[in-house]
Amino acid sequence: MGQGAGQGSGATAVQGAAAFGKAMAVLQAVSDAPEPVSVAEIARLTGHPRPTVHRIVAALQAEGMLAERPGGGAFGLGPRLMALAARAWDRFELRLIAAAELARLRDATGETVHLAIRSGPEMIYVDKLESPQAVRMASRIGTRVKLHSSSVGKAWLAALPPDEAAALLPRLELTAMTPQTLTDVAALAAEIERIRIRGYSIDAEENEADIWCYGGAIAGASGAIGCISVSIPKYRAAIDDPERYAGPLLACCRRIAALVADGVR
Repeated sequence: MGQGAGQGSGATAVQGAAAFGKAMAVLQAVSDAPEPVSVAEIARLTGHPRPTVHRIVAALQAEGMLAERPGGGAFGLGPRLMALAARAWDRFELRLIAAAELARLRDATGETVHLAIRSGPEMIYVDKLESPQAVRMASRIGTRVKLHSSSVGKAWLAALPPDEAAALLPRLELTAMTPQTLTDVAALAAEIERIRIRGYSIDAEENEADIWCYGGAIAGASGAIGCISVSIPKYRAAIDDPERYAGPLLACCRRIAALVADGVR
């Protein structure tokens, strides 16, 4: 470029920032996609040349920031990125704001409570309060669950504006997690509408066998800023009395939404 010595450090910094920006654009595209994406699709989403994207994807994969999905050719977020995110969860603002209310919900129901946020076609548990009872959930902070099969995922979908949800549902990979999972777009859309009407979601062994969950959304300006679930082993779930869980759950969601709106820090 013919840069003089006095300009070299500045040019290096700009070039480094540009390369970093491209890598971040790739990570953002993968994170926002509702399902794993190919190099060609990432190139289309970011507007970067395919050879450039191929090099960036290879570098990010080598560092564990992206991971190739089984079958090859499509990429999702990688384990190292999740590990780095885990270190920040103790300082995650929503988790801090919600902590006391989540404990109150756990105590009111006597069951395991999860706080989750959306990441692409999945929800990630960013907090978990264990049931005081002997049989507990195998989930942990950092567990990822599908939007279509989990109570938190369906609650998040139902909190979307209807036109946005209708556009998103056909793009989801409706994997059967159990025999009860809804794998038909029309059936899932009908379930989302029922959730909107009653105000809470139900995971009736759709994500994990023998586990029954109720989910609610923490309302934000244009959808859910997070979702909460109450998870119960089926053998002790009061299936014929959903208000036993849904009432305290929705009250908890409303209180947390109010705290967020009030700017509690």
